[in-house]
Amino acid sequence: MKKNILITGGAGFIGSHVVRRFVNKYPDYQIINLDALTYAGNLANLADLESCQNYEFHKVDITNATEVEKIFQSKKIDSVIHLAAESHVDRSISNPLEFVMTNVVGTVILLNAFKAFGNIESGRFYHVSTDEVYGTLGDEGKFTETTPYSPNSPYSASKASSDHFVRAYGETYHLPFVISNCSNNYGSHQFPEKLIPLMIHNIKNNKPLPVYGKGENVRDWLWVNDHAAAIDVVFHHGKLSETYNIGGNNEWKNIDLVKKLCEIMDRKLGRTKGDSEKLITYVTDRAGHDFRYAIDASKLETELGWTPSVNFDQGFERTIDWYLENEEWLTNVTSGNYQLYYQKMYENRETL
Repeated sequence: MKKNILITGGAGFIGSHVVRRFVNKYPDYQIINLDALTYAGNLANLADLESCQNYEFHKVDITNATEVEKIFQSKKIDSVIHLAAESHVDRSISNPLEFVMTNVVGTVILLNAFKAFGNIESGRFYHVSTDEVYGTLGDEGKFTETTPYSPNSPYSASKASSDHFVRAYGETYHLPFVISNCSNNYGSHQFPEKLIPLMIHNIKNNKPLPVYGKGENVRDWLWVNDHAAAIDVVFHHGKLSETYNIGGNNEWKNIDLVKKLCEIMDRKLGRTKGDSEKLITYVTDRAGHDFRYAIDASKLETELGWTPSVNFDQGFERTIDWYLENEEWLTNVTSGNYQLYYQKMYENRETL
């Protein structure tokens, strides 16, 4: 008998990598991909899975309690991997309420549905979160699973709140849960509002490379496929009611990362070294911009045996090559044409 695993946000950047991993690796699971297909959801990322018997997609907004409950009842959901979220800090600053609705209310609706209709005896609710809930670091130290929460943006506050609701449902209703908090991801299929694909797109088109402030802010970077592998490990072997930090032990100042990207792009595009770096443009810093994030992933490594599979140079080269080799994908995303994929593939299908 198949286990029915609901993955929310499975058409997004990280979600699509998780969905593909689970569909291909676990044929005995029925993977049910739930996504609202907002601007960052792109079903074309998963076109190769359309014919897989253990995969299905449903266009559902997690803030719609009625539709969420229908999915849980009709599909007899065993477990949830919850990735659906509004995730761009700048957007959260301009529209905080949208982030509260999706990240907080949407999570509570999923928790209610799992409590009422999920398999709380042998399943689990896996909530995927961010390191940004911990706030900011100075020049030293790293975030651990016991670091107090101190969110500084509407985005991180909404994710912190959703984390707390998951733990509260665990304590109050005895829901089986696990949480992970991950650092910045990079890799293929990332929406080009994010730093790395944005810079690749702009370099290719000789457009300015906007860098906040002086570019001194520090982030820890993890290849998205390694994040998907960590989610796999935590989902199957993580202890219930526990939190696991996921990171790459790979800190970069934003400006150094952009300059490295410029150097590699010049080489791959046959340009003179330094040409792309001339495109760097310093812009007014983001409001409440956290200075530094760094993850201590030793708990995950020690208890569950997970470590990143590639170093940053390898992953970075693979990432850049993917965007250069998939120009049509990037063009479709920046033009908005990717949104036509759902219409083409699903508009005539019956709804539940």
